[in-house]
Amino acid sequence: MAIESMTGFARAAGTVGIHAWAWEIRSVNGRGLDIRVRVPPGFEVLAEAARKQLTGAFARGTLHVNLQITSDAGPPRPRINEAALAALLQAIARLPASEAVRPPSYDGLLAIRGVVELAEEGEDTLAVVEAPVLAGLESVVIALKDARAAEGRALEGLLTGHLEAIAGLASQAEHHPARGVEAIRERIAAQIGLLLDASQALDPQRLHQEAALLAVKADIREEIDRLQAHVAALRLLLEQGGPIGRKLDFLSQEFGREASTLCAKAGDAGLSRIGLELRTVVDQMREQVQNVE
Repeated sequence: MAIESMTGFARAAGTVGIHAWAWEIRSVNGRGLDIRVRVPPGFEVLAEAARKQLTGAFARGTLHVNLQITSDAGPPRPRINEAALAALLQAIARLPASEAVRPPSYDGLLAIRGVVELAEEGEDTLAVVEAPVLAGLESVVIALKDARAAEGRALEGLLTGHLEAIAGLASQAEHHPARGVEAIRERIAAQIGLLLDASQALDPQRLHQEAALLAVKADIREEIDRLQAHVAALRLLLEQGGPIGRKLDFLSQEFGREASTLCAKAGDAGLSRIGLELRTVVDQMREQVQNVE
């Protein structure tokens, strides 16, 4: 299974009679899955459908979803609410006749609120467009998934390059001449010489303790082993694919810790250079990891 990016864009549009619709989805990075849907008033059922479908298709990312529906219905036209008018006439007929009150006229009745309504052409828009708009939703979700997958393939290439660089630097550190027994002995002897120059009163046991501490500090075997273990774990994750972004982020942090410790324990300009270069590559990799689902 390939990895996917959390960034992407997709659009789908169509027409149904006098109605035109368009879905747009913009996907960006997110800690979890955050779906934000905007639809015209009266089309909330389509918003719920979008949330449900996107929740099933993606694991992480902030998705900005927008649905536009427009209609070429022309100007609004008046419509008489015949039921309301009939009920009003029946109520008037039940009133007692009076010479002081003139009989009702249509111009007066039509002026009463609710008797005349302004009707839009095709006002049952939801019923007309629902099926094609839902079909368009399915196609735009597929298009977004394809876009994120394409971005994911590019990310995988970048991450693989960073991973090989880290593995190479770890190997350089492992086989660096500064890690040889003689090189470590010379550095420890130089440090002890500085201690003796500082004070001739140091006893042999204290010097032995200092030498042991310097030897431990000079040994970066543990850091190299952990770097190599992290490289193997990251390779396995990339092979597995799927929504592995959080695991990649955790491993990136671990790489950073080992690189920093290696720099602190280097004790040699060459090893320090390798450690600093390692930190640079790890930082570059971590930036790319933030885009992985």
